[in-house]
Amino acid sequence: MKLFRSFFTLGHATILILLLATSLNAVVRPQSFPYFNLLSLAFPVLMILNVILCFWWIIRGKKRALFFIAVSLLLIVPTGRWINWHSKSTESANLKVVSLNIKSGDWGRKNVYEYLGGQNADVVFVQEYGKEFNIPGYQYKVDDYQIVALNSKLKIINTKKIATIGNGNSFFADIEVNGRIIRVINLYLTPFAFDKKKVKPSEDLEMNKTKLKYVLKRLVPTFKTHQDEVKDIRQAVEDSPYPVLLAGDFNAVPNSYEYYQIGHGLTDAFVKVGRGSATSFHDYKFPIRIDYLFSSKEIEPVSYRVDRSVKLSDHFPVIATFKVN
Repeated sequence: MKLFRSFFTLGHATILILLLATSLNAVVRPQSFPYFNLLSLAFPVLMILNVILCFWWIIRGKKRALFFIAVSLLLIVPTGRWINWHSKSTESANLKVVSLNIKSGDWGRKNVYEYLGGQNADVVFVQEYGKEFNIPGYQYKVDDYQIVALNSKLKIINTKKIATIGNGNSFFADIEVNGRIIRVINLYLTPFAFDKKKVKPSEDLEMNKTKLKYVLKRLVPTFKTHQDEVKDIRQAVEDSPYPVLLAGDFNAVPNSYEYYQIGHGLTDAFVKVGRGSATSFHDYKFPIRIDYLFSSKEIEPVSYRVDRSVKLSDHFPVIATFKVN
């Protein structure tokens, strides 16, 4: 029995070390060491195991439960990027936005237009839009750039592509909100482009080893590509003469290198005012959040939600309101 407890103690400690190691993504670049980014993908599973083990120690009446719970408190912030119960803001919003990867409208472009038009948002960000994107009733649009597009009811002053590499794309648009100009950035980082047949677990152990190698061969090079894309996006944020509202499909989870770098100095709207789960990608039976809304301090989040009542693509729409101060 003593050996059994020692095994569980070592296993629990290892899980906590791995969870805490995801914070190193704030400083460790994927092109130097990409494996901390792999840990960010496993964060939800590792956190669930951590909670289960904490309860197990409590039930067993072991004092070590206090130690593991105390260390787990260090993970409140990174866990809050996945699931959150923040109090609602009392501010009055004057800007509503929607962001959605529509996967080229494969699930019905008409349905996409009807849904997004019905949201009555001021600005709509879309990724993987395919060809022309034009929601009825929206006067201004940006669909000159591949993959990413924008429709707006607010006047667009200026737009420009943000230099990126790989299969992603991004641009900024300066829009006028109640007499003030803000810069909105729509981004889409290079996707992993998995073949679902090669990812789905199998009963054959050797087959699963082959699939794991395939997944790693897709993940690691893409992480390295993201590093260069993120550099361009960060430069655009830092060079902006206006407050920034950044939205899009990061193809990266919370606590990843991409999340830390892009969100540096900005506010994650979900962390600020979101409630419940932030999971936005539903094509795999695994909790994945890869769609985000970040803003400068002058653009204060008021509400945030992921609309899981509709399936217009393999992503759920992300809807938020802001107060532009």
